[in-house]
Amino acid sequence: MNKKPEGLSPFIDHTLLKPEATHEQILHLCEEALKFEFFSVCVNSSYVSTCAQFLKNSNVKVCSVVGFPLGAMNTLAKAYETALAVKEGAHEIDMVLSIGALKSKNYDYVLADIQAVVQAARGATVKVIIETSLLNQEEKVLACQISERAGAHFVKTSTGFSGGGATLEDIELMKKSCGPEMKIKASGGIKSSKQAWSLIAAGAHRLGTSSGVTLVQNELSTEGY
Repeated sequence: MNKKPEGLSPFIDHTLLKPEATHEQILHLCEEALKFEFFSVCVNSSYVSTCAQFLKNSNVKVCSVVGFPLGAMNTLAKAYETALAVKEGAHEIDMVLSIGALKSKNYDYVLADIQAVVQAARGATVKVIIETSLLNQEEKVLACQISERAGAHFVKTSTGFSGGGATLEDIELMKKSCGPEMKIKASGGIKSSKQAWSLIAAGAHRLGTSSGVTLVQNELSTEGY
């Protein structure tokens, strides 16, 4: 596989979404993102302003999750959380799709839910977490198509809170289900650089992982390859 000379760092959204994450751990996440030149840090919305202040004048973006991790919040709540996160410095929004509505075949609701977040984001990048481990193949395809129709910029595999994670099969299916402008974020269970590059080769444009430091440090090791 031909690897980009800059390595994995530009693909990585350095992630810390655990409910027990402390202020000090979030600051450490930002320090690591600066050191390893990750694309972004991905945090819960309550930490957006902290990260935005810490990373001010750097190239590291701030990504906030919205409606996380269930996706079952009221649409207005998701839109408000999005608008507040952007106001406080988020460059990207990772929203959770309304999974129950999708499974209920209430596709108009799913569409409107995503559209509301896209509108509230005011031009910030919006990624829709479709939670692949909870969907069948048809639902995965529909989730991708609805997300694209709603104006989102990415579809994302997983929250990491519902079991499962990024698989090559899901990335390939998502790529086939979207138009050429739609991007894909693989997240959940990415533990080796070999796995990371395989997901990129399959069509992923971004990787969401809490193991970014390990991936980069081991990129040229026997374990990684």
